[in-house]
Amino acid sequence: MFRDDTIAAIATPPGRGGIGVIRLSGPRALEIANTVFQSRSRASVSDPNRALFGHLADPATSDHIDEIVLTFFKAPHSYTGEDVVELSCHGSPVILRRALDAVIACGARIAEPGEFTFRAFFNRRMDLAQAQAVGDLINAQTEYQARVASRQLEGALSQRLAPTKQSLIEIIVHLESSVEFVEDDISTETISLLLKKLNEAIADLTEIAASFSFGKFVKEGFDLAIVGRPNVGKSSVFNRLTGSERAIVTPLPGTTRDALYESASIGGVPVRLIDTAGIRETSDIVETIGIQRSRAAIAEADIALLVLDASEALTEDDSRLLTEVPVERRIVALNKIDLPREMESSVIAAIHISALTGSGFDQLTTAMLERLSGDTASEQRDDIMITDARQHTAMRRAIEQLEGARDLIIQGEFEEVILLRLRGALSSLGEVTGETLAEDILNEIFSTFCIGK
Repeated sequence: MFRDDTIAAIATPPGRGGIGVIRLSGPRALEIANTVFQSRSRASVSDPNRALFGHLADPATSDHIDEIVLTFFKAPHSYTGEDVVELSCHGSPVILRRALDAVIACGARIAEPGEFTFRAFFNRRMDLAQAQAVGDLINAQTEYQARVASRQLEGALSQRLAPTKQSLIEIIVHLESSVEFVEDDISTETISLLLKKLNEAIADLTEIAASFSFGKFVKEGFDLAIVGRPNVGKSSVFNRLTGSERAIVTPLPGTTRDALYESASIGGVPVRLIDTAGIRETSDIVETIGIQRSRAAIAEADIALLVLDASEALTEDDSRLLTEVPVERRIVALNKIDLPREMESSVIAAIHISALTGSGFDQLTTAMLERLSGDTASEQRDDIMITDARQHTAMRRAIEQLEGARDLIIQGEFEEVILLRLRGALSSLGEVTGETLAEDILNEIFSTFCIGK
């Protein structure tokens, strides 16, 4: 993707706004800026990190395009590590298009998707984990997603991996020295030390990799199917979770005849809520179709929230659902606790809620996050988190290579064979931060970015 030329793009979202930004990066950015821009003070654009007010003109006709603010960031102290110029215009699509055409006419080229961030990576302004975090931050839908991405952008994952990578390098250097000086056998004490370092590295990487079980949901969201027999309050629970009266609620059983979908967030994690038709034995053809779709939603959902009615005794339909819905993917909620209790609490382990008053929904949210996070402890959810499948795969490969190297050391295998495993582990970790990744994979990663970033 990298070419030693000057690129330009509109860096603000499509549509109208108070300000729109044209960004240039490359060796001719400053030259092009001085061609199209004239400051009010007649000063040349040369001083970095200083905003200049002036006007933008068409280089071919000298026609006035807009009054703008220009900011120059000198290499290497810029986002891309190159000379960068930002033209802050009025946020009209017409003005921005003319401004972009003006800089293109002066020799800039339209940037490819993600090319600004790619240049930042290429010029070592950030590593690949940080570069991917840029995309995650732009695409964040919740405050929690943004916080996780911000930590990655600050280099938290790279910093966490650095001591492990350094430890592996030390082990590799030690074994390579042993190969070089073959007359020196590795002592028992040295073998014990190497095994200790390997075990520590494996444990550390395993802990980080385990965070992906929750991280994938943080990035991609999850499906939550709300199920139960008719009239237990599923739609009321659905409305409470969405924060709006999205589903129709009546005292009549069978009001919901088909699945209803709505996007929301729970604990900062995006969720697609599915309000399903009540499941019961029926001969009604239309209701039967709705029940079939409800069962399909249960099968596909990451979590099935099984709602029971606390104001009524457990029914045969309830018992049948408790058998049908897999235990490992279900959470049972005992609804209507604001009414006189008829169902025994000891019948099934459940979270007690009231969709009418909102009681118990904090505990319900906690239970959902715990179910999604699996082995990831609550305190770890605010620490380093793997949210990308490619990063997780690379981490797992590194762990497998280290476990193989450890076994070979225990078996007394030749140092050359052990080194192959250790170098493989180091290479896999390099894929996370971008030191050892093929160009086609890099292009695929950055092609998912927007053009102005």
